[in-house]
Amino acid sequence: METKTSMFEPLLEKVEQYGKTNLELLKLKSLDKTADVTSTLISHSIQAIILSLFALTLNIGLAFWIGDLLGKNYYGFFIVASFYAIVAIILFIIHPYIKTRVQNSIVKQMFN
Repeated sequence: METKTSMFEPLLEKVEQYGKTNLELLKLKSLDKTADVTSTLISHSIQAIILSLFALTLNIGLAFWIGDLLGKNYYGFFIVASFYAIVAIILFIIHPYIKTRVQNSIVKQMFN
């Protein structure tokens, strides 16, 4: 009877070690995916900030230029604002499509 118990003890130790190793592997894989998603999010955020500053400066210059052509500076700002109102309406209409694409992209990145 004692020999059967002594035979199972090494097996139980190996199973326990296997479980611990599997858990550690799962932790490392999730850490890798989290780091990947976070670094992508941060780099895209930085790019978006820089692009936004560029677009802001460009739009102010464009508004002044159009206003100068039309004779009144505020005309240029109204035209640029109207353009962005039209873009906002279009984005509002296609929002579900954009949302689905972003969700699919995040899920794809998490599982690759």
